[in-house]
Amino acid sequence: MTAKEKSRGALLAVLFFGVLMGALDIAIVAPALHPIQEEFGVDSRLVAWVFSVYLLFSLIGTPLMAKLADLRGRRLVYVADIVLFAAGSLVVVLGGIIGKFWVLLAGRAVQGLGAGGIFPVASAVIGDTVAPERRGSALGLIGAVWGLAFILGPILGGLLLPLGWPVLFLINVPVALALIGFSLKVLPGHARGDSPPLDLRALLLLGLALASFTLGINRIDISRAAQSLLSLGVWPFLAGGAAFLALLVAGERRKKTGNPLFPAHLFRNPQLTRVYLVSSIYGLAQASFSFIPLLAMAAFGASEGKSGLTAAQSSYLMMPMVLAMAVASPVVGRLLDRIGSRLIVLGGATVAALGFVAMGLGSDAMIGFIGGELLLGAGLAALAGAPLRYIVLAESPAADRTVAQGLTSLFTSMGSVIGSALIGGAAASMGGSWKAWADTFLLVSIPMSAAVAIALFLKPRKAELETSRRNLGEAAPAAEG
Repeated sequence: MTAKEKSRGALLAVLFFGVLMGALDIAIVAPALHPIQEEFGVDSRLVAWVFSVYLLFSLIGTPLMAKLADLRGRRLVYVADIVLFAAGSLVVVLGGIIGKFWVLLAGRAVQGLGAGGIFPVASAVIGDTVAPERRGSALGLIGAVWGLAFILGPILGGLLLPLGWPVLFLINVPVALALIGFSLKVLPGHARGDSPPLDLRALLLLGLALASFTLGINRIDISRAAQSLLSLGVWPFLAGGAAFLALLVAGERRKKTGNPLFPAHLFRNPQLTRVYLVSSIYGLAQASFSFIPLLAMAAFGASEGKSGLTAAQSSYLMMPMVLAMAVASPVVGRLLDRIGSRLIVLGGATVAALGFVAMGLGSDAMIGFIGGELLLGAGLAALAGAPLRYIVLAESPAADRTVAQGLTSLFTSMGSVIGSALIGGAAASMGGSWKAWADTFLLVSIPMSAAVAIALFLKPRKAELETSRRNLGEAAPAAEG
């Protein structure tokens, strides 16, 4: 191995483990939710914020840190993101020590802000340092981290949870310190001077809109929905979210130049609009993953002197879903070029909807619980990553591909933020029992069924290929010039 290859290997390793650290703190938190809920005496509505606040600040951190990396250099911002992540982990642990739930949430917000910057900065470093013919494999390696995180998360959670839930966060600190040392040695420090300005106003309005909607949705009482929607604890937040969203849309429409967060011309493409709707529903469904151990504890946990699952053991019950996704994902990738994206998205959304129905109706029996998870894993594998991005690539001219792909991730994140608030709030409003959690999973089958209906209107294979060839043809003269 040459010195150049060793250098590239060290760089990719630093990026890989940085992204893995951030991704793991989504997957590994799931088994910690039940012990956190018990220790702080909070209901499902509040404990959902352990997940929601991380995703919300991660969403805000992604474009912010990407822009700072352009202005201040990749190495400085990547190291700063890791420092933020480690500092947030310590604040989470501090919240447990002093018994203050709001301190724990503040730590999760700081973690999310740091984690939101790690992935885009890692992608930018690859773009700067890896030859074009090798970028695909390098980005694929970084992208595969998310699947690995969901496999390792339940296992690590089950192993470490007997030592106390704070250990799941404390372990981030030595990993972060090692990453900081290696990052300072191997990452490039140059900045770009030609980067378009970040629209901070649009980013602020998006954050305020999501926070308002999340607060309002989280407080809805499903058992008396109509009365709850009219209460002062709900409608002002929903109205505020709508107002912030209206200001955002109005500002984006007026913008003729610059770097819009939501380019209006992309939403005039019906195919892309459908993809973004399905992406947001996928994000909502993905948020349910973190609540599977709570459903397991409600169904099979110890109660009234009876023996049952421990919180650590409940994390292992996520494995059937994770393994189903791991098996189905490469199959989906191979089928894409054969049958096109429409049938895969349609089939995946249908199977996932059936999985949520199975979790809602049969998860009080182990065979029903595992069967529902297998359906969820197989179905959602057809929506994660490749199929939706495949459509975006086919529909986007070369000049729009980066921002169009970024919107796919943005809508997925927005769906996850709203979904975690909805799931936690719905389960709490119905009492937090197994029936409450089961009905909540059944509730998620409704938007997933909407994704099935949307998928019916996606382009068939022949039309998809024609659009892709047309966009490639438009890009060819620019490439030659």
